[in-house]
Amino acid sequence: MSIPFRLRVRRPRVRPEEIGTTADPYAPLRFVAFRWFILSLLPSTLAQQIQAVVVGWQIYALTHDPLALGLIGLSEALPFIGIALFAGHVADRIDRRRIALVSLTVMVGCAATLFLLSFHLTRGSRVWPIYLVIALSGVARSFMTPSRAALAAELVPREMYPSASAWRSAAWQLAAVVGPALGGLLYGFGSARLAYGVASVLHLAGVVCLGQVHRTVIPVVEEHDSLWESLGVGIRFVLHQPVVLGAMALDMFSVLFGGAVALLPIFASEILHVGPQGLGIMQAAPAAGAVTMSLVLTHRPPMKRAGRALFIAVAGFGLSIIGFGLSRSFVLSVALLAVSGLFDMVSVVIRSTLLQVFTPPQLLGRVSAVNSIFIGSSNEIGAFESGVAAKLLTAVPAVLFGGAMTLIVVAVTSWRVPELRRLREIRVD
Repeated sequence: MSIPFRLRVRRPRVRPEEIGTTADPYAPLRFVAFRWFILSLLPSTLAQQIQAVVVGWQIYALTHDPLALGLIGLSEALPFIGIALFAGHVADRIDRRRIALVSLTVMVGCAATLFLLSFHLTRGSRVWPIYLVIALSGVARSFMTPSRAALAAELVPREMYPSASAWRSAAWQLAAVVGPALGGLLYGFGSARLAYGVASVLHLAGVVCLGQVHRTVIPVVEEHDSLWESLGVGIRFVLHQPVVLGAMALDMFSVLFGGAVALLPIFASEILHVGPQGLGIMQAAPAAGAVTMSLVLTHRPPMKRAGRALFIAVAGFGLSIIGFGLSRSFVLSVALLAVSGLFDMVSVVIRSTLLQVFTPPQLLGRVSAVNSIFIGSSNEIGAFESGVAAKLLTAVPAVLFGGAMTLIVVAVTSWRVPELRRLREIRVD
């Protein structure tokens, strides 16, 4: 397998106060560039979560159609999938920081456009302009995901990858806790335009913080292979790594079928009767559980028996989704959603560590793009699947079906990918 470029590597400059050991869970935070990266991740994720809550509630309020909720995910997933491989190719050839900055700037524009649209949308208005904006944000996210994932691996030494992955996930999930709740409050007690305005400002803050991150690994093009050959390198690498491929497939299908979050506006409005404020709390609950678990994982990464931990976590996620579908108590529903996030966090940390440890640095952009197709798009396609299932079966049977399918996916993957099931310690050399 030929690699069409070499890497010029400049190790992160370590100051005396930044020195730490792999046993120190706070070691990654001693690198200035990594701290700015985390500070960029927080407001941009917060903005995305606010925007997701408001778009979902606004479209359901305008249409009262569960399929319209599913189309939100589809409108973002289609451009995301269509461009992801090319975005990974670009991330391995161009300054990854610059790509992430441009992508975040586009997302600022998307949030600002939704702010302007909110002045004109009333009951009975056409919602296709919102779908167009979401599609454009899907394009931006397609470029941002592999470039930001690859950039994160450049900011700390390789032996700190597990701890750094846990911190990245903790930051993302912390914003995912606050974001939905804040979005629900801004919408419920203010308006959609207020929520979109806040999201625009937060996205802009993410751009400013990311601008303080300095790259440490610069891809240098050495050969002129065709675009298609370059794209194929990342795909072939994943296909020849059964552990990485199995972890991606397990996560993708569990999220695809177990994505109850897309239907939360229906549960908040018609089943639990808690309004947009309750919707924000429910959408924040999975991330609250994830933040709790991520703080544990920064001190005790689940890498001693990683394969077993991964399968247990995904099975626990599926069971908690089934419990949520059966619940008629708001408190119990929130608790079960939090438990689902707790289990999902274990899966996220193991998978992201596997990806960084098993993948050569020069392939991180393209392999991260393949991973984003598996994982990133599964949230949006899962939202579409949930919307279609709710249209055909109603919301509760759709959630129960998704949770049951997640358990089936765990059983099938355990049988078909024994290498992943038997995986023990993830060694970082």
